[in-house]
Amino acid sequence: MASPFPFQAGAVLQAAQLNAITTLPINDQTDDYTLVVGDVGKRVIMNKASAVTVTVDDAVFGVGDTIFIANKGAGTATITAGSGVTINTSGSLALAQHGGGTLVALSASTFSFFPSGGIGYGTATGGSSSSITVSGVNYTLLTFTTSGTLTVTKSGLFDVMAVGGGGSGGLRTSTNVGSGGGGGGAVIQQTIYLDANATVTVGAKGAAQTTGNTDGNRATFSRVSNVGAGGGGGGAGGGRSAANTRLDGAGSGGGSLGSAANNETPGQALIAIGANNGGNGGFTTNLAGGGGGGSTQVGQDNSGNTAGNGGTGTDVSTFIGGSALYHGAGGGGGSVSGSGGTAGNSTGGNGGSTGAQGSDATATNYGCAGGGGAVTQGGAGADGVVYVRFKS
Repeated sequence: MASPFPFQAGAVLQAAQLNAITTLPINDQTDDYTLVVGDVGKRVIMNKASAVTVTVDDAVFGVGDTIFIANKGAGTATITAGSGVTINTSGSLALAQHGGGTLVALSASTFSFFPSGGIGYGTATGGSSSSITVSGVNYTLLTFTTSGTLTVTKSGLFDVMAVGGGGSGGLRTSTNVGSGGGGGGAVIQQTIYLDANATVTVGAKGAAQTTGNTDGNRATFSRVSNVGAGGGGGGAGGGRSAANTRLDGAGSGGGSLGSAANNETPGQALIAIGANNGGNGGFTTNLAGGGGGGSTQVGQDNSGNTAGNGGTGTDVSTFIGGSALYHGAGGGGGSVSGSGGTAGNSTGGNGGSTGAQGSDATATNYGCAGGGGAVTQGGAGADGVVYVRFKS
């Protein structure tokens, strides 16, 4: 039996109606909605795939009026103060799917919103700020391309993506072997709780290698709070194994220049999310290096005089919105007498072909690695980046 709430003067209630009082009526809305006095004591349920607003106007409600507001749609439902209205909350007025809470009138123009369902998103400043929408949810995105401070203005949850710097390709100046491509930086994503400011460290790229027969330079890690992503390792370039020097945190390994029989193993990445090894290169007869590992794929081995391609990176558009954008791709290996390897996702540095230098990763392709050089130069990687977002 339906509840008779709100009660009418002179009404006679049956026992079943009294029992039904605990079953509050539901006002289901599929578009932007402005609350009315008839919503008092009800559950206003928003249900739309895209963003909607729930507006609270002035002089509509009296002291103590209570409305439960929830969102079951995929789009964010934002409780919005009308002209002259103030809504205070310890959480967020932007309700994600299945979020909700209770709105209480303290006066005709002042309200408190008490969120239900656990900890909400916080707010912060720092880096470069922008507004984004991902899967119908609105966020504020803070982008750190240099180290700095994340200043927390309200405690809560934050989505963090850290991308380590990309390593540089190795350089081999002798005529009997190629060189390995650099390893891409790791890409790590987590949701964390912060109630204080946090230091943000952005990983530095591996600089171009210009010293002959020398491994590429490894990059450094990116970090905020407990979320860290290692920098990529440098590609092999000398006549020795350099696996240990091609590591940094959870970064991808650089490609090798020779076979395991000649003590030239590919760069080994530490076992962690986003870590992948580089590929094997040829030695003596096959004059091409292996590709550097990417954040989502190992580097490829050489094929004869054709150097290995770099491993693929991570598409970060699922975090920051927009079109596909790859970070952390490995660099292609270099070849003395054949084709250099291609960078993963074509965003890192390509390996040098027939004695050419390895190309650099483009600066805005964060965490991507440089290509292996043959005779001239191993390409530089790209610096890392840290993204922090919270629901608007």
